[in-house]
Amino acid sequence: MSDNSLFFACVMAGGSGERFWPMSRAQTPKHLLKLLSDRTLVEETVRRIGAVVPRENIFVLTNEVQLAATRVALAGLVPVGQIIAEPAKRDTAPAAALATALVRARAGEAATLAMLPADAFIADHETFQTQLGVAMVDAATRDSLITFGVKPTFPSTGFGYLEVGPESSRHLGRFPIRKVTRFVEKPDLTTAERYFADGIYVWNAGIFVWKVSTFLKEADHGATELAAFIRDFPQSDAGEFIAQRFPQLHKTSVDYAIMEKSHCVETLLAKFDWDDVGLWTALPKHLKSDAAGNAMRGAVVTAGAANNIVVSNGRTIALCGVSDLVVVETADAVLVCHRDAVQDIKKIVQQLPQELL
Repeated sequence: MSDNSLFFACVMAGGSGERFWPMSRAQTPKHLLKLLSDRTLVEETVRRIGAVVPRENIFVLTNEVQLAATRVALAGLVPVGQIIAEPAKRDTAPAAALATALVRARAGEAATLAMLPADAFIADHETFQTQLGVAMVDAATRDSLITFGVKPTFPSTGFGYLEVGPESSRHLGRFPIRKVTRFVEKPDLTTAERYFADGIYVWNAGIFVWKVSTFLKEADHGATELAAFIRDFPQSDAGEFIAQRFPQLHKTSVDYAIMEKSHCVETLLAKFDWDDVGLWTALPKHLKSDAAGNAMRGAVVTAGAANNIVVSNGRTIALCGVSDLVVVETADAVLVCHRDAVQDIKKIVQQLPQELL
């Protein structure tokens, strides 16, 4: 069994505040909202991984705008000095390099890192923790980049996919693990329907596990600027280094920079529930619903209304004789849109005054 003190996690907590407007704003995007419980999604994420990774080994990467709110949300859960603001938006490859550099500076190249998003919803904590634990033990002893794949439940055009190889005899504990043969970007609907029918594609959950030395080795092959960033990273007082060097890194995804070029990527099929909670229409499965299919939270009354998603954050919302709407109330704004138009909320956000962003 690998030494738990050499297990680290980095939670990616950036993102914009568009898709869940008017509750989400630039300073408080989805992962800083209490959408599904009395805890923010980032707090739920940190608590979930805290059973596998020592709390003192958890880093959180955010941005300057969200730094203060993230520190408040995670007070007492993550050391304040380990909640770090990226000085520029550079996508997941530079973030992965920064996470790996932070771990290397702390514990050396034998340490193992899990990198995961802050805003996914997972109810089955126990299975998640078991699978994350076996993945970290395995990555600590092999040159392997481990991803988590989620079996599709519908032909989604909103997720990236992993094409997986045939089943093998290799298992992590009781869980089979398969080679990843290809990373696929978000497809159009026709392609997504084919992926869904084929059975050899899984959703890319954006959860990765690797040993520091393995990531460095793969970066040496095809992402040399990331490797140099990691090796040049100082042992302490890294603030100035991050401020100067991080913005210079090429903006690209870890999938493109590292994963697609590697021959040691494997995927562990998630046996836990997983929901990206990407749009307001993802909420009904997590909120209480009445007999007419209205998913509601807060002070809501209905008459002759059906199949609506309604969220009140204070004032009472009354719906009469309407259907298939999303209605969200906050102190300074109200959203009303058709369920089929939630993808277009960003078009509304682009027209709003600065004080509502």
